[in-house]
Amino acid sequence: MSSYGPDTTTNEVLEGIDLSGKHILITGSSSGLGEESARALCSKGAAITMAARNPEKNDAAAARILEKVPGAALELRTLDLCSLESVRSFAKDFLADHQRLDVLLDNAGVMCCPQGTTSDGFETQLGTNHIGHFLLTGLLAPAVLASAPSRVVVLSSAAHVMAGVDFDDPMFERREYDPWLAYGQSKTANALFALELNRRLAKEGVSAYSVHPGMIMTELARHLNAELLERMQKRVEERAKAADAKSPGMSFKPVEAGAATQVWAATAGDLADHGGAYLADCQLGMAGAEHGERNVERHAQDPDAAARLWAASEGWVGQSFDL
Repeated sequence: MSSYGPDTTTNEVLEGIDLSGKHILITGSSSGLGEESARALCSKGAAITMAARNPEKNDAAAARILEKVPGAALELRTLDLCSLESVRSFAKDFLADHQRLDVLLDNAGVMCCPQGTTSDGFETQLGTNHIGHFLLTGLLAPAVLASAPSRVVVLSSAAHVMAGVDFDDPMFERREYDPWLAYGQSKTANALFALELNRRLAKEGVSAYSVHPGMIMTELARHLNAELLERMQKRVEERAKAADAKSPGMSFKPVEAGAATQVWAATAGDLADHGGAYLADCQLGMAGAEHGERNVERHAQDPDAAARLWAASEGWVGQSFDL
């Protein structure tokens, strides 16, 4: 396995790699990790579809990338993961233009936002972070399968430790809403989705991974305030104490290091035999709080929960995927 670590950057994981002829779709491409992933991957010759909710911001991100990578092959499309109608329209148009997709990077997301619902009535964080990506990935599966060996990379988070998926009340219709619990639930859902997707498609040459990027101050953190950060820090310390481990604290990465793990997941040859894995700091995740940022909770790697989430997700989007 790689000798990379928390400070490894996107440029470092891509050193010596040629992505000419590869097509990669990145959601949430208009800023932060999505923009940096697009820049790094197109610098190695990949054609990138940049998918984002706000076309003006996506245009600005593409302009910044082109300043650094003149001649980069960038295609810009509008996608709102809060709307199943938007996801379906996006997928239909994309497949009309493209038969193959080498990597789907499910990067977009929201974090710790006030209680609310998507246009389809789903709790905002679960609806955006998981359900929108579930539908998008299912609809684009034919193109991903046509490019096998290919990959799907799903952005999770160390915040998955906060909560498993509450199948009895996933939308917080009866329990009290907690921004961190809702975020944690959605990030566990991301990890479980990658696990089940890999189980279903590995035999067809498609590998799926979930990724914890680390803590990066991007637009994702726009809803965070001092109280929410303090609550997170307290939970980190409590978990470390319970595991008789040293608290890792809360350290922030630059975006070039934050995006490195998902870029590594999309391209690293030594990950071929580790489909379904949870990744952090450009390494395989490991169960146990003593592993710090690389810790992955068992509830996020439970194959039974993953299968149950898949079935629930098909119900939420009103569509079955025979994958």
